[in-house]
Amino acid sequence: MVVAAAAELCYRFAIGANPKPSSASVKPSRDISRLIEIMAALRTPGSGCPWDLEQNFRTIAPYTLEEAYEVADAIARDDLAGLKDELGDLLLQVVFHARMAEEQGAFDFADVVESLTAKLIRRHPHVFADADGKTAKAVEGLWERIKAEEKAGTGKPVQSGALSGVPLALPALTRALKLQNKAGRVGFDWNDPRAVLAKIREEADEIEAELDRGDETQQGAEVGDLLFAVVNLARHIRADPEGLLRETNIKFERRFAAIESALAARGKTPRDATLGEMDALWDAAKADEKS
Repeated sequence: MVVAAAAELCYRFAIGANPKPSSASVKPSRDISRLIEIMAALRTPGSGCPWDLEQNFRTIAPYTLEEAYEVADAIARDDLAGLKDELGDLLLQVVFHARMAEEQGAFDFADVVESLTAKLIRRHPHVFADADGKTAKAVEGLWERIKAEEKAGTGKPVQSGALSGVPLALPALTRALKLQNKAGRVGFDWNDPRAVLAKIREEADEIEAELDRGDETQQGAEVGDLLFAVVNLARHIRADPEGLLRETNIKFERRFAAIESALAARGKTPRDATLGEMDALWDAAKADEKS
């Protein structure tokens, strides 16, 4: 969203400085080529946007992550109108990176599209060829096998180890999920979610023991182990822990807002209320949602 806003302002600057495009000719379009043209104008030295011209892959990368999170947020809030805008902002990131690569002679947006379409065809032989893949689980295994074959065929050094290839930049919950999936594929896994639940209880007991000892450093480490075990439970029930926590955060915001609203009707704020009073209002908000 930050980059999108900057791009909009800078494009106005660009069309004012460059005599070629006019305000009458530069209009919104459903054609992806218009977006590519606008990005090229923003990055044109002398007539483009000063902010856009200063950017590089590293400075734009944080915005790319931000836009991906905002897409996920719109989905969690069931905000389809917002999702349309956020997907546009995320698409801008792809176009921005592709333009910078084109300027370096590495690749352009068309190369990105060609690479993606080739990958989708190659990794879906059950759709575009004769391979079997009648279930989601079979398709997932097929995708992973083809992906591994592709990496082996690049000629580049392949990272060794069952857990290799999981990016450090991923959110911690998502990275834990991917690490556990990889470990599970080589047999390091529980067969029953109840066994994972028992591990969660064990980790909670260890936290309690560390609370008794008063070792704050070890308390934190044990909480980390507990979170890792909870991610594993989510994985075993085929749920996305990142998505679950995102939805729970939204639920917490909604119910706390109900507390604030109820207190305001009494002429109070949360700072003026007792914990017992807020707990009662929380239960009321929870009951209203269920009803």
